[in-house]
Amino acid sequence: MERIGFIGASGMMGHGMAKNLLAKGHPLQLTVHRRREPVADLLAAGATEADGPAGLARASDIVFLCVTGSREVEAAVAGLLEGARSGLLVVDCSTSEPDSTTRLRERCAAAGVTFVDAPLARTPVEAEAGRLNVMVGAEPEVHARLEPVLRCFAENVFHVGGPGAGHVVKLLNNFIAQAICTATAEAFAVGQRAGVDPRKLVELVSAGAVNSGLFQAMAKTLNGDMTGLKFELDNARKDLRYYTHLAEGLAIPAVVGEAVHQSLVLASALGHGAKFVPALVEAQEQIARVRIVPR
Repeated sequence: MERIGFIGASGMMGHGMAKNLLAKGHPLQLTVHRRREPVADLLAAGATEADGPAGLARASDIVFLCVTGSREVEAAVAGLLEGARSGLLVVDCSTSEPDSTTRLRERCAAAGVTFVDAPLARTPVEAEAGRLNVMVGAEPEVHARLEPVLRCFAENVFHVGGPGAGHVVKLLNNFIAQAICTATAEAFAVGQRAGVDPRKLVELVSAGAVNSGLFQAMAKTLNGDMTGLKFELDNARKDLRYYTHLAEGLAIPAVVGEAVHQSLVLASALGHGAKFVPALVEAQEQIARVRIVPR
């Protein structure tokens, strides 16, 4: 069994991943930050605590990162490289910026370390159940080694291309997802302002090709449920910023992407950044001066 190190096990996604790795028999070591409560059950189940990223790297064959974004990934990798030996595999499951991923991959390679991008899809519910989707950017032989480990916490493992492809595909996925969410929130506000019950829109969409799991998650706001999509709005805003940076670097207009990004920026500025993405509906209430969410 591969010896696994984990940075980010206290997060909503990371906890479920670490739990399933441990349950499948992998020796697990993790770093612990100020908030110890989220990892108390992992330590009680046999995980051990590392004295920092360098110590984690020395004791691991594979280190998983599941943190907020590129800034946090860069800090973690800097610590890991202080203790890394040749042959270590570092797997970034965060949603990160492709340019940063390229720089980190080159820096790791110079130390004999392989850096893999393997971001995630689905929610903390699937993380706890071991049913995440993972998109891997890696050379075939690296993917072959990593896939059995990923399947400890993933239902579907997609090898989407060579190094870097995972983070690109993840940003494309999140752009489409947030376009659906922002469009739905806006449609609810416009419909409400026009005197139409948004529930009638939900009935129609639910019976046709426009329907999706994300639309239904947003539709739950009409019943006062703001937890249909457990993904922080500020994290979604960060992901769309990464997406628009990607498009800009390729000299491709991102007209819709910029509109979605600015919708998220506006919702955050209105005070909803720390809430889940369905709070986009609350932001639209403020903008359109309508009441959508029952209170």
